Amino acid sequence: MLVAREYRSVAEARQALSGALDRAATPSLFDRIDWFESLHDHCFPQVPVRICNAVEEGKAVWLFLLSSGAGQLSALANWYSFDWSPVFLGAPDPTVRRRLIEVIAQKLLKDSARIDLYPVTNASDLLLEAFRRAGWFGVRRSMGGRHLLRPQGRSFADYWTDRPGRLRTLITRKSRASRFTLSITDRLTDSLWHDYAAVHERSWKQPEPDLPFLRALAQRESAAGTLRLGFARLEEQPVAAQLWTVENGTALIHKLAHDKGFDGASPGSLLSHALFAHVMDKDGVTLIDYGTGDNGYKTDWMEERETLYRLDFFNPRCASVWLPAARTAISALVG
Repeated sequence: MLVAREYRSVAEARQALSGALDRAATPSLFDRIDWFESLHDHCFPQVPVRICNAVEEGKAVWLFLLSSGAGQLSALANWYSFDWSPVFLGAPDPTVRRRLIEVIAQKLLKDSARIDLYPVTNASDLLLEAFRRAGWFGVRRSMGGRHLLRPQGRSFADYWTDRPGRLRTLITRKSRASRFTLSITDRLTDSLWHDYAAVHERSWKQPEPDLPFLRALAQRESAAGTLRLGFARLEEQPVAAQLWTVENGTALIHKLAHDKGFDGASPGSLLSHALFAHVMDKDGVTLIDYGTGDNGYKTDWMEERETLYRLDFFNPRCASVWLPAARTAISALVG
């Protein structure tokens, strides 16, 4: 028997899950209930959630969505999310996966006009098929990329010889003249977070609206021993900082910042060099993920690019979405 349910708070979903999406049971950071709860609490506190669940003979799927009103739904995700996808439990086969999502899509068709999901990678085919079978008009568009590196047993030294000459030359030249002290820690303290926030305030980046979310992430991962927080300092002054996590053989690069007053000395690049060496030689990772965004500098460090997709679904029963649906379909065709 196939049963579909909905929850209107992350707390309700957490209770229903009974630990099934806790750290011990869920390898991916981005599939965990802690991730969704923190993301909602810190980044979308005024936007209601709509969490959908379908179960069939012990196989289940969970879809974590935001409900912005007027029949509009979207993925519970933002620029910190490297991937958004349905979360499956019980290892359902592809046919059951499609059926579980399809029953949720049929239920959403009754009271929703439009759904957008981003960033989606491997689940895009499955979601498109299931929602279309349920009666939705679906459009897929490529929206940027995600950059990856698979060491495949290489040491950092072997990996480094394969980097572009301009990057190796930059690091060699800046290292010779460097007065920076580099450090990497797996434990967060109030003092270290103060240093991180200070660097970010002086960074070339726009003011960070979600520092409380990043701090909550760093605190959780510090407690689990998966945090890798790196600093470049000039004497006692922090001038560059990077927030990484390492777990289950995967290193995730969450956030980079550096004091723009030191651009000429490249403290951020020197710190990246140290962190890549650390996670490859000491942590022994099998994957490094630079997250979303096609920033040019990423291609110097990484070797693969995975396409990110945005999926837009329109309810054909709602005349108000016909014109947006047509425009979105044309946009997908012209790229």
